[in-house]
Amino acid sequence: MSTQSVYRSPSASETVPAIGSVNRAALVGASQSNQGAKRPAIEIRGVSKTFIRGTRAIDDLSLTVHRGDMVALIGPSGSGKSTLLRHINGLTYGDRAETSDDISSIAVMSNYTQQGGKRTTHTQPSRKKIGYIFQQFNLVNRLSVLTNVLVGGLGHMPVWRATLGWFSAAEKSQALTALARVGMAEFCHQRASTLSGGQQQRVAIARALMQKADIILADEPIASLDPVAARVVMQILKDINEHDGKTVVVTLHQVNYATSYCQRVVALKKGKLYFDGPAAELTTNRLGSLYEANEIEELLAGG
Repeated sequence: MSTQSVYRSPSASETVPAIGSVNRAALVGASQSNQGAKRPAIEIRGVSKTFIRGTRAIDDLSLTVHRGDMVALIGPSGSGKSTLLRHINGLTYGDRAETSDDISSIAVMSNYTQQGGKRTTHTQPSRKKIGYIFQQFNLVNRLSVLTNVLVGGLGHMPVWRATLGWFSAAEKSQALTALARVGMAEFCHQRASTLSGGQQQRVAIARALMQKADIILADEPIASLDPVAARVVMQILKDINEHDGKTVVVTLHQVNYATSYCQRVVALKKGKLYFDGPAAELTTNRLGSLYEANEIEELLAGG
């Protein structure tokens, strides 16, 4: 194996049960142990992304997210939040290296997924470790809620079964457990198209649980939801983080949700890292420098 594709971390030294049926203390202890060890889930080093006409979406960005972290990613529109999530998930790649000295890279769960703007042998396998939750839900409307969740497990099935869509009784049971986890089991036989926006987003989270992902990336998951549904979705993500030790990175528009539900806030401005620290340290003055003055009242609403 080429040494270039082997990850070296500078900082490194099955079923999803319903929350009510597990030993919460044991799960929280495991999560805190992971955080204490400070093992990285995501490491980004010197990554830039330039679009057509020279627009720089990400500018020499470096960031580490540790296993068990719940991180809110905030910033003005066009600051690079969604672009960054797509890089982490391997859906797009940074600028190609212009010299041999370019060390830009992204690593997921201790494996490089891109180096110098190029994919690696770990890119595709690492996607199985990441559950991606979109703003627009990305469910198949004509399929049942249960089938939409079962789709999350396709990456763990033999190719022939995945192709035919044959699901075992055990897999269906796992999908129902994931739906129960988000309070959607009673809707399992309904078509996805019959659900409200908040309900669809909860099904999308259940699908990520079915995927058995180590990391959940949620891109503006509450942007189109009413405040009640938004709080339900954020609390579910927080529960998954606290009780399973899953790493969660969520982009948010309303700052109050970021500070209420996330331990850590990362702010981007014009593709650069503007703030990275505890939610309590995100002061009004800092927000005033991050956003336009006329946006602050709207951003602090809700939660």
